Amino acid sequence: MSKLKIAIQKSGRLNEDSLKLLKSCGIKIDNGRDQLKVPATNFPMEVFFLRNSDIPQYLEDGIVDIAIVGENLLIEQEKDIATISNLGFSKCRVSLAIPKEAEGKGVSYFEGKKIATSYPNTVKQYLAKNNVNTEIHKISGSVEIAPNIGLADGICDIVSTGSTLFKNGLKEIEVMFKSQAVLAACPTLSEEKKDILDKLLFRINAVLKAKNTRYVLMNVPNDKIEEVSNILPVLKSPTVMPLAEEGWSSLHSVIDEDQFWEVIDSLKAAGAEGILIIPIEKMVA
Repeated sequence: MSKLKIAIQKSGRLNEDSLKLLKSCGIKIDNGRDQLKVPATNFPMEVFFLRNSDIPQYLEDGIVDIAIVGENLLIEQEKDIATISNLGFSKCRVSLAIPKEAEGKGVSYFEGKKIATSYPNTVKQYLAKNNVNTEIHKISGSVEIAPNIGLADGICDIVSTGSTLFKNGLKEIEVMFKSQAVLAACPTLSEEKKDILDKLLFRINAVLKAKNTRYVLMNVPNDKIEEVSNILPVLKSPTVMPLAEEGWSSLHSVIDEDQFWEVIDSLKAAGAEGILIIPIEKMVA
């Protein structure tokens, strides 16, 4: 039987989050000896641990079938690769930044100036779209130091919290786009491997849906069940179970975590009491 070959980052935050996702999907991987290619023990899959910047080329050449990779890297390398799912982690933004003492706003600041970056293609396209002419210096790593040593007037880099910019005396002046980890696939998957990929996607979707969803339980007077049910956005309809105390029931439902705080006051006003919120590990629709 064929095995689906998946590439993930060899080390770093994206590596940790990728392995965590696969584990949540019930896929067991033992890489205790730091191997670069490891078979899953309970799923038709082989995991390749690769340098992040090499992953798009491995995908395009069909050496691996799928990969968990940063969306920003795919945009920069301009490969013929399809993104099949956003994964919701390793979120960042690709931004322009300048020294804190510099005066200027937006991309127009860079007209006639120098910019340092590890993403020259991304910067070139963005500047062209905004009719800004500048000189681009390509740097691999430690881009933040460029303005301090006189190499450039500003930088383009990925930003998560902004703390690295702050520590290096820089400020963010424009967000070019936002990025996150995505599941990408090579353009020539066999039908057998597509079937395996569908099984993997089913598991991934169950995990991602549960991540931002909560199981909610509450005690509700029987004459308020319909009113409370109308407040809750649910899958179909809530589960209602009678309590020992006459005239009351326990109402069970599922809700997006960020929606709960929008409706909590309405639930209480409608008579709901003893409201509990419980995490969901997997959710299969």
